[in-house]
Amino acid sequence: MLPIDAAAHSSRWRRRHPVDKAVLGLGLTVLAISLPPWPGAALVLLTALVVLLGPAGVPGRRLWRAYRVPLGFCVTGALPLLVQVGGPDGFVALAEGGPVRAGELMLRTSAASLGVLLFAFTTPMSDLLPRLVKAGVPAPVVDVALVTYRMSFLLLDSVRRIREAQAARLGHTTRAATWRSLAGLAATAFVRAFDRAARLQTGLAGRGYDGTLRVLVAEARISARFTVISVVLLAAVATLTFVLERPLT
Repeated sequence: MLPIDAAAHSSRWRRRHPVDKAVLGLGLTVLAISLPPWPGAALVLLTALVVLLGPAGVPGRRLWRAYRVPLGFCVTGALPLLVQVGGPDGFVALAEGGPVRAGELMLRTSAASLGVLLFAFTTPMSDLLPRLVKAGVPAPVVDVALVTYRMSFLLLDSVRRIREAQAARLGHTTRAATWRSLAGLAATAFVRAFDRAARLQTGLAGRGYDGTLRVLVAEARISARFTVISVVLLAAVATLTFVLERPLT
């Protein structure tokens, strides 16, 4: 199980309906990309951090380990805005207003990422996917997503076991040995993935699979109180943004 999935299963909001958490988490994401970067995205980022580390109870170290990956993409996407190619100043030169645009993009993307992580850290996929059928998503699409989600963990577990076996046999002592081990890892994982898929198909057929995977979902009701508080918080962030709005200089 991935750390973020384990955190979602042990979250304080684990028993809340996914709609409750979607209103807050995805609402913050929408505000991050629609409000002015300053101070809108900055306020969204701060609000998401406070909710994640406070009421949601996400450990700071675990949040950082998950957040640093999208944050790296945010930085990578912002860096090109600092330079321009061609023009009177040479083939590559500093772009006029580049730091401002890069800062705005960083604020937007990093805040939006935290909004998505708020939903991900509090909502296990096993709670979300089965409920998508009631939301109008075709059942076969949800079934494929469920199977892919499950198979991904089995594949990751197989890769981990193969790497441990290779390391125990000194398969990573030299560069040449590492490349051979990597090739063997890819080939073995590929074969095992097809083998697991075939066994899964056989197992489903033996259990009378009729085109729909039926799973038990924990009972949860949409909390009107939680939803109202979330909407009020989102409205407060938007209002405060327009009150404090200043150009980023």
